[in-house]
Amino acid sequence: MRATTKFLSGMYAVTGVLHLAVPRVYDDIIPVPLGRWDRELTYLSGVAELACAAGLAHPRTRRGAAWASAALLVAVFPANVQMAVDLVPRAARRPTGKRVAAAATAIARLPGQWPLIAWSLAEARQPHGAR
Repeated sequence: MRATTKFLSGMYAVTGVLHLAVPRVYDDIIPVPLGRWDRELTYLSGVAELACAAGLAHPRTRRGAAWASAALLVAVFPANVQMAVDLVPRAARRPTGKRVAAAATAIARLPGQWPLIAWSLAEARQPHGAR
């Protein structure tokens, strides 16, 4: 298994568990139009992340899980945008170290998702024997 795939699998395992263990944190970043189903979407994305983690870890399911990982990253991108939209004005109104750091992290996550998507797609395109 490639190092990037190990990283993705581990990342999904950790974030999947966090979605299920502390859902309130993730409920708050569900985009406003979907807010009616915030807890359900939080749990669904946590289960999807755990499924991607498990699928990436096994050679027989790696290709499908890699495609699913790329799709999941695209699907949760609006939640990361929502987080930045919510945190940046708060940090601007009352700039504390914690608020500014949270806003900066939220903004940095946005372009940071593209390499994760690229890694997922690269793994999905690997020939079966190259895994």
